[in-house]
Amino acid sequence: MDNINIDTLDNIQLDVLKEIGNIGAGNATTALSQMINKKVDMGVPKVNISEFKELSDVLGGAENQVVGILLNVDGEINGMMMFILEKTSAHNLVNILMGKELNTFEDFTEIDLSALKEIGNIITGAYLSSLSSLTNLKIVSSIPYMAIDMAGAILSVPAIEFGKIGDKALLIQTEFGEGEDKVFGNFILIPDVKSYGTILKSLGITE
Repeated sequence: MDNINIDTLDNIQLDVLKEIGNIGAGNATTALSQMINKKVDMGVPKVNISEFKELSDVLGGAENQVVGILLNVDGEINGMMMFILEKTSAHNLVNILMGKELNTFEDFTEIDLSALKEIGNIITGAYLSSLSSLTNLKIVSSIPYMAIDMAGAILSVPAIEFGKIGDKALLIQTEFGEGEDKVFGNFILIPDVKSYGTILKSLGITE
């Protein structure tokens, strides 16, 4: 059994995918903490299977400006992974990393953009590494592509690529830090249909 229709996943299969999301987000938080050399607390991640058309609402609306980091995923599973932050959270993250005043919202400098790209690379890498460890599957990611644009425009990339095989993605919403340092991040994992089956089979959930 390889192909799985995501619309017919049962509760056990959904719970497994959600638990993978929890563990991946936890490891990503640890990676972020090491990068900024500061303890980072993480709220309980919200993990859901969401339709593409719902994702822009989660990100504050289709016209809301966000920062998106996209990686293609290859190996024994195929798909895309995105890490998306609202611009305010992206500024907070860069300010913490670069030692700036927290309420600084000037235009990103080239150094800021490089830092954001590296943050996205490390966080998504930590997530995919934990997924690989849990499933014993070889997962290879591409170099990250970063864009600052409206949520609707950024989400159109995976929607066009994967819309022909499904209209849903695994959404993991995570809250890092506390107080003024709080950062809200969204992981969006979009495996192709065959890869959902591969992931669940590797965990012994399906045959």
